[in-house]
Amino acid sequence: MNISRFSSPAPDSVATSTPASAQVDANANDRQGLAASLRRVRYRYSGAHDWALDGVDLDIHAGEYVCIVGANGSGKSTLARLLAGLSAPDSGVITLDGHPVFDAAGAHADQYRLARHDIGAVFQNPEDQIVTTITGDDVAFGPENLGMSRPRIGDQVAHALKAVGMMARIEDDPTTMSGGQQQRIAIAGIIAMNPAMVVLDEPTAMLDQDARIGVLDILDALHRRGATIVHVTHHADEAHRGQRVITMSAGRIIDDSTVATPSPDGYSNSSEHPAKDDFRHLLQTSGMPVTWLHPGSIDGRTPLPSGTSPAQGTMSLAAATPMTAGTDAAGKSGTGSSDAEEIPATHRPAPAISVDHVSFTPQGATFPSVHRLTFSVRSGETVALMGTNGAGKTTLIRLLAALECPDSGNITIDGIPVATDYRRTGNADERRPTQPAERLKSRLMTWLVKPRSGVRPLSRAQRVQLRHRLGLVMQHPERQLFAQTVAEDVAYGPRNLGLSEQEVAQRVDEALELLHIGDIRDRSPFSLSGGQQRLAAIAGVIACHPDMLLLDEPTASLDETASARIRGLLADLHRRGVTVLLVTHSIDEARAVADRVLVLESPTNARQKVTPQSADDQKPTDTLQSAAYTAVSSDDIPAISSANTTDSQPSKARRTGTGRSAIDKLDTRVKVVAFLTLMFSAFAISSPYQLAVGAILTAGIVAAARISPLQLLARIHMFLFLFVFAGALNIFFVRTGTPLAHIGPVPITDDGVHTAIIYACRFALVIILGAVYVETTTPTAMTDAFESLLSPLKRCGIHVQEIALVLSLALRFLPTLRVEIISVAQAQAARGGSIESGSPAQRCRAMCAIIMPVFAASLRHADNLSLALDARSYEEGIHRTHWHEMRMHARDGVFCAACTVYVAALVLVALL
Repeated sequence: MNISRFSSPAPDSVATSTPASAQVDANANDRQGLAASLRRVRYRYSGAHDWALDGVDLDIHAGEYVCIVGANGSGKSTLARLLAGLSAPDSGVITLDGHPVFDAAGAHADQYRLARHDIGAVFQNPEDQIVTTITGDDVAFGPENLGMSRPRIGDQVAHALKAVGMMARIEDDPTTMSGGQQQRIAIAGIIAMNPAMVVLDEPTAMLDQDARIGVLDILDALHRRGATIVHVTHHADEAHRGQRVITMSAGRIIDDSTVATPSPDGYSNSSEHPAKDDFRHLLQTSGMPVTWLHPGSIDGRTPLPSGTSPAQGTMSLAAATPMTAGTDAAGKSGTGSSDAEEIPATHRPAPAISVDHVSFTPQGATFPSVHRLTFSVRSGETVALMGTNGAGKTTLIRLLAALECPDSGNITIDGIPVATDYRRTGNADERRPTQPAERLKSRLMTWLVKPRSGVRPLSRAQRVQLRHRLGLVMQHPERQLFAQTVAEDVAYGPRNLGLSEQEVAQRVDEALELLHIGDIRDRSPFSLSGGQQRLAAIAGVIACHPDMLLLDEPTASLDETASARIRGLLADLHRRGVTVLLVTHSIDEARAVADRVLVLESPTNARQKVTPQSADDQKPTDTLQSAAYTAVSSDDIPAISSANTTDSQPSKARRTGTGRSAIDKLDTRVKVVAFLTLMFSAFAISSPYQLAVGAILTAGIVAAARISPLQLLARIHMFLFLFVFAGALNIFFVRTGTPLAHIGPVPITDDGVHTAIIYACRFALVIILGAVYVETTTPTAMTDAFESLLSPLKRCGIHVQEIALVLSLALRFLPTLRVEIISVAQAQAARGGSIESGSPAQRCRAMCAIIMPVFAASLRHADNLSLALDARSYEEGIHRTHWHEMRMHARDGVFCAACTVYVAALVLVALL
């Protein structure tokens, strides 16, 4: 199959308008062949006793749309990896795209590489498929490896990102986005490569309803254009969009049926399925009480006056009683009165969860994830939290679990003040620490957690109480597992509650039985399928018997049987009086288990604040599509509507056009050499005059970079504090000079004070310069510059391209490793571990205990990154086309001259 068959879009359109008849003629020969053929294939994971695939025989014809279904652990994902050419079996024969990749002689690496050029793969966990920290660069990675021209790469990137509704996030960091947003970017990376066959492993598991149907429409469009689609799914409506449905069980294909008449929407009757952007309609007709949460409102009702807390005076009945279905965006009910009855605060039921005007902006983002949010959940309620991808649902869960500290607002969980904003609390003076030492500690901790924030996090004792009462099931269950076996992992929480070993064993058995996973109790949690890991993570939380439970998409990637177990478990917890807040995208799931629904709307200012460069992307959907898809036939790939989602909202200004700063526009190679020179020269500063020259230059660079000093301080305050403190320690080690004071036997001299100030200030200069460089340079640009600067070493036989790739992956991997460490630590803390609230010795032991889980996670991520490279057609020694062209300009010469003058000035001042 020829990749060029799916031609890149013209510059002024997203797709070409090739007649459908011509496409059919061009693909007639390809359709006669096989896209994939498997014979007697067996596959077993290392260390496993059972076969993941056992004697699989399968033919997939070119141009077919095949869906693979089955229970968790049935072998679906394993089969998908083999079909994508990302793994080799233990035995059997596999042919992919006409290439004999595996036979009795074993795996043929060259044939695998050739086959992968025409195969695109979307993984079960999209985070593992992201290879860079810039969205546009990540989507361009595959086309670069295929050797496309620069103009075509740009067209392919724009085409793919518009198709998934993420064009406005082209300059953002995908590693900081929600799971649904990452999945759309992963799909865009595959679309940009124009593959002949696309293998997708549950690509819609973390998507909202509108985005899910949008992705399915894209798959339909790819299929109409001749692509072979292999789709692993748990959704019946998705499976019936295909031509064939393959059912798996215990590593075998137990059924291979042909769909009589594939339905474009997976429903036999189109009236059963509403329009793809009718999420509101679905909720309004569901019969459930629905509340739309808007910035500044109370459970969807009228905002309180500024400075008023819901805890004061009276409150709206809506805060204690769910609103009826049909509530519109303005908070007006379609079935009830819009005037809320006021009831005295002394008579209303105490909420289990109270959120008062909470706002939170992630580090590095321009727009808040949560803005002025106010709502409450009564004790014993089961509430479903819904909303579009990127609306802030996961962020809100983390705030409630005290894993993040808000910028403003109050959060109370079962009477425990998780976050206290003194600026909004009426009796702030009474709640402030009274002792000077306590006030100093409180202010220091508040500043270290969130500079310029008036929010004080909960104390250590309060944190222990919270962990004993609140259970948390994270969005990514594999990050919540850290023990050697499933049983040991489930027992971790009960042991931290101080229970006897007999009680611990009883709770472990009970939790495993409730979720029907007793058969995997002795297996390593890292060897389980994604669905099994999710069940194990839930069991570990349930074993703690929490009074309140937060679940972030607990049924994502689960089959219907496992999902039914979770729904039954939630119903049982509801009968026991456990308060549950459930994040879900499934309206059916919310209807089955929830008393009411809260729909989290995105912050309004994130929709309105648009940079000049992204203004075109913020047009109404019909205008955007009419401009971008002129003269496009019905077979072209549609765009996912972004009118009702927050995915298209950028989190920071574009680095393109007039929005770029003078430092940002510098050639990256010049920037690397110049900034390294400036940073190393700062270590030579030894006098106040040199320090003044360095401070002037650094201030000028910060101004030229157009970075707010407060924003810069927020990013580096921890490093700045540590290094400046380290420099200041010199005051105790310099004994020359005139003694000014004594601290015990240690004299404090004027030379010591001078040296401490110089050392602390030059450390600060180095950190600030490094921060400016990182802020104005993308990781991809860094690695490209590194490769260019080292290119002369190619003559010596050094693999410069591979070294640059390792650097790029390191820049991508280090933040992931940091997230993994934090996630494992937080998972332990959420189940009462001493890593968060124990003594210093207990914390040290707990930190040592996470080394092995983090090491295992690092190996898992490294393996997944290698698969991502394979899936994007990266090969050692290939000729890659770099999307971004590096070119020197006059401004680069001016900057180099300025740096030279600065170094000369330092030398001159030292000589005078």
